[in-house]
Amino acid sequence: MLITLTIINWLLRLLDVYSIILVIYALMSWIPTLYGTWFGRIIVKVSRPYLSLFENLPLQFWGLDFSIVIAFIVLKFIQRFIVIVFNGVFY
Repeated sequence: MLITLTIINWLLRLLDVYSIILVIYALMSWIPTLYGTWFGRIIVKVSRPYLSLFENLPLQFWGLDFSIVIAFIVLKFIQRFIVIVFNGVFY
């Protein structure tokens, strides 16, 4: 039980860190030259595989791409689902 709790806790923390990475990726779009820095390349390399799942959805309105917002919301739903399932199984 303690090991499972620790694993779930680490998974939730990793999802929090990934959420922060997605926010950083979105903020970097305001200054596109940041994508060329070493930090920007790391952020792009980490975030693009997940964001590519949402590229084909029709989420572009008025010249803005809202796929990152939907990707962030889905990630938070996944995180919430893990908490609900964990609470339902162990408590």
